[in-house]
Amino acid sequence: MTFSIVAHDPETGDLGVAVQSKFPNVGVSIPYAQAGVGAIATQCYCNTSFGPRGLALLGHGASPQQAVEILTGNDAEREFRQLGIVDVQGRAASFTGARCFDWAGSRHAAHVAVQGNVLAGAGVLDAMLERYQAGAGEPLPLRLIAALAAGQAA
Repeated sequence: MTFSIVAHDPETGDLGVAVQSKFPNVGVSIPYAQAGVGAIATQCYCNTSFGPRGLALLGHGASPQQAVEILTGNDAEREFRQLGIVDVQGRAASFTGARCFDWAGSRHAAHVAVQGNVLAGAGVLDAMLERYQAGAGEPLPLRLIAALAAGQAA
């Protein structure tokens, strides 16, 4: 079980990533962020090159959707991957390969993307996204943690 959120706060310009997993020490492989550029979560057969490469793509003007397409386009194991990206403009994109562990999926909206695998169902991601969006005006770190808590509760 792993679920994550990447988000951008349009009021402060802050970017963040939060992740919860059954695997210990996921902080070295899933979250990537760079001030003024974007935030990325890569998981489920995690490709750790997606973090630095994705941030470089965003830094050179690619949209999150373009970055997802470039990163997964030539990846022989793309159907086992998950990826969520948000940029400093609040654009978001996500990807869930068809062979990720059940239940797997992703959602994105303006300023946020959530993704997860080995979940109880779509309700986990829906709860995360709803809680994040309901927290408008709260500090970004609190919204990220609240979204994880909502996912766990679901």
